[in-house]
Amino acid sequence: MTTQNNNTDLHPLRSTFKNFVRILIPAILLTLLLGAAAKAQDRTITLDEAIKLGLDNSKVLKLSKSKIDQAVSQYNQAKDQALPTGSASFDYNRAQIPANKLTLGTQSLSLPSSANAYLGIISLNETIFGGHKLRYAKQSTELLTQVARLDGDNDKDQITYDIINAYYNLYKVLQSKKVVEQNLSSIDQQIKQSQRFFEQGLVTKNDVLRFQLQRSNIELNGIDLETNRKIINYDLNILLGLNEGTQLTIAEITNADKPVAPLSAYIDTAMSNRIEVRQLDLRTKVSEVNIKNIEANSVPTLGASVAGYYVDVSSNPIPKSGSYITPITIGLGLKWNFSSLWTNKNKVAEARIQREETVINKNIELDNVKKEVNQDYQNYTMALDKIKLLQTSIEQAGENNKILESKYKSNIASATDRADAETLLYQAQINLELAKADAGLAYYTLIKSTGKLNK
Repeated sequence: MTTQNNNTDLHPLRSTFKNFVRILIPAILLTLLLGAAAKAQDRTITLDEAIKLGLDNSKVLKLSKSKIDQAVSQYNQAKDQALPTGSASFDYNRAQIPANKLTLGTQSLSLPSSANAYLGIISLNETIFGGHKLRYAKQSTELLTQVARLDGDNDKDQITYDIINAYYNLYKVLQSKKVVEQNLSSIDQQIKQSQRFFEQGLVTKNDVLRFQLQRSNIELNGIDLETNRKIINYDLNILLGLNEGTQLTIAEITNADKPVAPLSAYIDTAMSNRIEVRQLDLRTKVSEVNIKNIEANSVPTLGASVAGYYVDVSSNPIPKSGSYITPITIGLGLKWNFSSLWTNKNKVAEARIQREETVINKNIELDNVKKEVNQDYQNYTMALDKIKLLQTSIEQAGENNKILESKYKSNIASATDRADAETLLYQAQINLELAKADAGLAYYTLIKSTGKLNK
């Protein structure tokens, strides 16, 4: 009896334990999954990885490829126009002849009241000489295909630059946040020290408040930086085709202080590689081909044809000996629309004007490229000069901060002087990090302006 009661008492415990296990295990698994998912959302990425991801997932480049495929298709269609044309047909006709008697003087001719006819035709035509219009059409579409490919290259360069720009902007924000965190840690130590001095009667309450105010200003700057980080991070995720919630961390960027060649070297490179210039060269050639194509309208054309006929007048469509004929024709045709000698000249004049406009546009574009390369070159060299200057200013600000810190501890300098020295060092650190990122971006901007970004 006693044993039975003990077993009965254990049932609620076993049931409670089973329920606990059923709840605990899924909860642990869910926690692990969420932790893994959260970890998967954080990603450290290099610039090369970012560019590759962005180019692989770009919707703009997929659209560019579609346009290139369309241009290639048009080129293939132009080549098809040079092939012979052929056709085949088969017709059945039945004629009812109510008035079927024809009197010719003293003689008369009687026709049947109805008749059947089957007519089959197969023909093949080939243009022997058409003023080279087919050749010009092929040349024109081939050149336009090259223009479409250059459009794709231009889109690729722009997307690459957009990724680089976002990458460096995110780096600038993250570096600035690090400096904010470092300065918050430093100012917290200053606040603790000033509070101890205040308790000892060495400084006033106002001195403590100045450090606290400085901390608040740094925190406000941190809030602005975090907002900018979220915006840039989100935009970069879209560019790279990553999950929108991925938190990106920038791997260390290479130093921007690369050797600087003379300005003329960058301009010469741009003249040879800029896509806009190469496209205008191609469009000039298209204009020249278009002139020749219009001039060809005044040239005679020569064509050849071969055709076979099947004519059957029996009621049965199946051929029977003596009921059908099969004439075969071979011919040459010469055609000349000589009125084009006076109607075509204005069309040629318009085509020549269009070619001149293309040449003028190229010269304008060359001037714009030179100005762009010069501006980007000056910005890059200025960014390098800023880095050198800021490195010197950090050394000076750091030395000044140490002196003021020592004087403040000795109660020689005021809290205002101490806070100002801290602020100057803090600002110099931020400026240096931003200058390094600006110089890196300025370098890639210069390379883009020379047309060598993806080469």
